[in-house]
Amino acid sequence: MIETMAPIYHEEIPPFLRDFLSTPPMERLREVGMNCGCEYTAFPRFAKIPPYTRFDHSLGVALIVWHFTGDRAQTLAGLFHDIAAPVFAHTVDFLDGDHLRQESTEANTEAMIASSPEIMALLKKQGLGVEQVSEDHRYPIANNDSPALSADRLEYTLGNALGYGFAGLAELRAFYRDLTVGTDEQGREELSFRTPEVAADFAAVALKNSRVYVADEDRFAMETLAGVLRLALKRGVLCRADLWRTEGEVIGKLERDAVCGAAWSRFCALDALRRSKSCPGEDGWLCIDAKKRWIDPLVLGKGRVSAWNGSLRREMEAFRALDFDIWLSGAE
Repeated sequence: MIETMAPIYHEEIPPFLRDFLSTPPMERLREVGMNCGCEYTAFPRFAKIPPYTRFDHSLGVALIVWHFTGDRAQTLAGLFHDIAAPVFAHTVDFLDGDHLRQESTEANTEAMIASSPEIMALLKKQGLGVEQVSEDHRYPIANNDSPALSADRLEYTLGNALGYGFAGLAELRAFYRDLTVGTDEQGREELSFRTPEVAADFAAVALKNSRVYVADEDRFAMETLAGVLRLALKRGVLCRADLWRTEGEVIGKLERDAVCGAAWSRFCALDALRRSKSCPGEDGWLCIDAKKRWIDPLVLGKGRVSAWNGSLRREMEAFRALDFDIWLSGAE
C-alpha cells in the first residue's frame, strides 16, 4: 500500500521525515493493521483485502499534511497520530468498553513519543518539542472533527476505498488533485474541493466506506476478537503491555496456548453470521452498537455537499439513523 498511495500524496518523502520512519515505534506500526483484526477472519468482505497497516496510514497522513502545509511540526503530528495504536487497533477500544468514542487507544501518544530516545534525538535536531507533535488535533489540516475532512480522514478513506474495491487509482488521484485548503464555517482551515461533482463523487465513496465500518461483520469481528484478548489477559497468556507489541507476536502467544489458540482459530474461521431481532438467550449471541463515521466535504464557495446535493444528504441522514438493535452470532 505504501508504494501505491504515497506517490499520490506527494511526489517524494522529504528527507527529514525518512529518519523518523525508521525509529522502533514507527517500525512497529508495520505490523499493526488498519482493519482492526477483521482482515484475519474469513468474512468475504475482508478475506481478500490487500495489506494496509498503521504505518502505511501514518506515512500517508504525514505526506498529505506536508503537501498542503509544508510545516514540519504539523507533518510530524500527522505521522505520530497512531504511534500508540495497540495490536488490532480499535478492537482494544472494544476490550476497554470505549468503542463508541474510540479514545482509549489514543491516550498514550505523548508518552510513546517521549519514551523513544531515537524520536527525541531527531526532534531535538529539528528544534521541536514533544508538545508540538503529540496532538494532531492542534492542526485542523492534520485532524478535525467529523464530518469535516482532514488528512487523517482523507487518507483512510482513500486507502480503504482502494482496498475494498470502491474506487481505482485514477479516481483516487482525481479526488486528491481537486483538493486545496479552504476555511470552514468557523473560519478554520479545512481540506476542501474545488469542483462540486468531484466532491459529490468523493462523498459517495466515503459513505460506502462508512457502511463497512459499521457492518454486522465488522462489529461482530471486533467484539469477538476483544473477547479473545480478554480471555488471554485473564489466563495470563498476554499481559497488558503485550498489546503494544506487534500482531505477529501476539498471535504467536495466542496460538501457543491451547485454550486461546482454539478461540483464535474460531475467530479466524468466521465467514458468515446469523441474525435475530430478539435475544435468542443462548451463548455466543451479541448485540453491538457502533461509532458512526462519515464525511460531508466542503466545496469552495458552495458549502458542504449535504447543503446542495439532496440525494447525498438523504443518504447521510439514513446512515446516521441506522440502529444496531440486532443480535448476531457466528454461523454454524
